[in-house]
Amino acid sequence: MKRLILSLFLVSAVSLAYSTNDTIKTEKKNTIFRRIGKVFTKIFKDFNEIDTNYIEPQHYNYTIMLQNTNTYEIYRLESKSGQYITFAPEPTIRIGPYVGWRWIFLGYTFDIGHISNDNNKKEFELSLYSSMFGIDLYYRQTGNDYKIREAYLGNGLNSHTLKGIPFSGLTVGIKGFDLYYIFNHKKFSYPAAFSQSTCQKRSCGSPLLGIGYTTHKLDLDYEKLKNVVENNISDKYQNVKLDSGLMFNKVRYTSYSISGGYAYNWVFARNWLFAASLSVALAYKRSTGDLHYKSEFSLRDFKFGDVNIDGVGRFGIVWNNTKFYAGASTILHSYNYRKSQFSTNNVFGSLNFYFGINIGRK
Repeated sequence: MKRLILSLFLVSAVSLAYSTNDTIKTEKKNTIFRRIGKVFTKIFKDFNEIDTNYIEPQHYNYTIMLQNTNTYEIYRLESKSGQYITFAPEPTIRIGPYVGWRWIFLGYTFDIGHISNDNNKKEFELSLYSSMFGIDLYYRQTGNDYKIREAYLGNGLNSHTLKGIPFSGLTVGIKGFDLYYIFNHKKFSYPAAFSQSTCQKRSCGSPLLGIGYTTHKLDLDYEKLKNVVENNISDKYQNVKLDSGLMFNKVRYTSYSISGGYAYNWVFARNWLFAASLSVALAYKRSTGDLHYKSEFSLRDFKFGDVNIDGVGRFGIVWNNTKFYAGASTILHSYNYRKSQFSTNNVFGSLNFYFGINIGRK
């Protein structure tokens, strides 16, 4: 399967220059445009203002990069009785070239594991990084290649026999964004760790404050799950009964979050950087769902209006001498939804390996 990945990295301020004319008439006509230009110039300068004692700015206009991206996700469903089933597909492995010009960065990657077998997966990620702000936009639609990774059904049942069993009755979709403000943005550089557009010269950290919004959808074929469990439990003489908390077909989640955290760039050797950041979010969640047996379970039990804890972690290691760069980075998202009758835990993320060269010195 082929995928188009678009990433925009805000790496330098946009400068606006205006020529002056000798005539007063022409100067008056351009006054409003000059004022608008000054406003935008100031905004971009504020977004990317840095302390050059700590951060080395970008010296080139263009970059060429080859990147390998590996995505992973896991979904855990648990009922009030303690029964749980964990699903995860095989990791997706993609590779492809990227070309960048200043703040525009475009790439085209190939899913080398599913080139001839389209499993309906769709992924879109867009990241904007400036010195002051950062934003992650994401859209994910899973395919039908989930497998059962772990299960516990209680009653002394040998649930280990379910491990590795393919299950095509689950589809998951998520879309949303995370926006965060970097307090110590003049000395701490997120772009140095995750877009290779600057270089962190001295170790430094910064508190983070962010907001987020996500929507989740979970479709489960309960009858198919029931058949898989009954056909693969080794003890055929025991009654296999899934708890009513797992008897649903569709659940939709909406999450509004406020997050706080800390990020640190450690310059442990010349041209080397290790970056780590962790944000914890208080998320208010609302959800609705359709139960399989409505006579046994009230739809009201699937309306989540409580606060849960989510998290985002970012880690990276980079070697960058301003001309050549190479490294690895990962971003992990964790979402938790809990109610007395039902809970889910979802973790998804990506691991990138890359090598690139900057050209066209400014």
